[in-house]
Amino acid sequence: MNLPTLLLLSTVTVALTACAEVAQLPVSAGTGPTPTLPAPNTGFIPTVNIAPAVGWPAGTMPQAASGTRVVAFASGLDHPRWIHVLPNGDVLVAESNAPAKPTSWNPMDWIAGYVMKKAGAGVPSANRITLLRDTNGDGVADVRSVLLEGLNSPFGMALVGNTLYVANADAVVRFPYTTGDLRITAPGVQVTSLPGGPRNHHWTKSIIASPDGKRLYATVGSNSNVAENGLEAEEGRAAVWEIDTASGQKRLFASGLRNPVGLAWEPQSGALWTVVNERDELGSDLVPDYMTSLRDGGFYGWPYSYFGDHVDTRVKPQRPDLVAKAIAPDYALGPHTASLGLAFSKGTSLPAAYANGMFIGQHGSWNRKPHSGYKVIFVPFEGGKPAGAPLDVLTGFLSAEGTAYGRPVGVALDKQGALLVADDVGNLIWRVSSKP
Repeated sequence: MNLPTLLLLSTVTVALTACAEVAQLPVSAGTGPTPTLPAPNTGFIPTVNIAPAVGWPAGTMPQAASGTRVVAFASGLDHPRWIHVLPNGDVLVAESNAPAKPTSWNPMDWIAGYVMKKAGAGVPSANRITLLRDTNGDGVADVRSVLLEGLNSPFGMALVGNTLYVANADAVVRFPYTTGDLRITAPGVQVTSLPGGPRNHHWTKSIIASPDGKRLYATVGSNSNVAENGLEAEEGRAAVWEIDTASGQKRLFASGLRNPVGLAWEPQSGALWTVVNERDELGSDLVPDYMTSLRDGGFYGWPYSYFGDHVDTRVKPQRPDLVAKAIAPDYALGPHTASLGLAFSKGTSLPAAYANGMFIGQHGSWNRKPHSGYKVIFVPFEGGKPAGAPLDVLTGFLSAEGTAYGRPVGVALDKQGALLVADDVGNLIWRVSSKP
């Protein structure tokens, strides 16, 4: 980067930080089935409050909730983002980051790149899936093997029978898999393409298989914050797709979801749930991220509105017809928490308080002052729906000075029912289990 560019970035960053507004409400006000939604703060300069990524100092680790303990299941990984646990207990980890982007002369793109780098997301993508195995049951992986490499910013994974599906940044591909494999050398076969392209603003694609294995569901985030690059750039995006595993044919299952990431089946209702990162630059108190059950054919507002009929006046042209049918999400998760990971707790061996509900990895904010997220939470369920305030499961990812020791992403239950958490700044997988 040349000196004029560095000077521009430094000047703009100082200006953004100096002029940042401050939240008027606690994160709890933007949490739950009926969050408080104040008037938007649409000043010219958005809030930028970055927690610089520093990694974990020697001898430190997150704080686990009462009745639980945390250990490092695996360390020394390369930007671990997502986790998938195989039936035999092997743990797959997608070591991945955004695909390389073409050089842009747009100052906002420069600033966005600077923000990502400072927050720990500026490293090249390892483009691999690593297998971790705990052979002696002590809660720490003692076998590590590269299962797949040469992928394209892989993220979501799903196993159906003897087929392993991987969601790259622009397609779902499949590989043959045999129980116990440490490495797959067969070439991947494309099942279907997914919206990608050179910009690919929200590049992560998570997938989940239907209970019968006949379908996959894939998340595709938007190509912008609020369609500022034009609606044509959003074709097929901000959505969840349903994919037929036999033919590769796909259809839109749900839309109007700015950046859906994690997916989970709620066992009592059988509903598919997702967590969604909502829009930025409306102030520290807006807009809460959320989790919601998905209706087939449902529209959830983006970019025209949020939480039902709350219109975003920045979007042109307006679409009151779509706003009128926008579905309000089930449960808000706090403004700018960057809620990403999602796992239902069925089968957990954690204490009884975590027996029925959703674990959620919150990657943490950049567009809120003070910070929000940077922890793993649990939302209890009753009757197939959220019921009560969230519980903290794993905290301590931020220092008292506001630097990030780590950032939680994907979450999953291992074969023993403990909770695994991917930390893409600490480059670890944490394991939370009950205290003996």
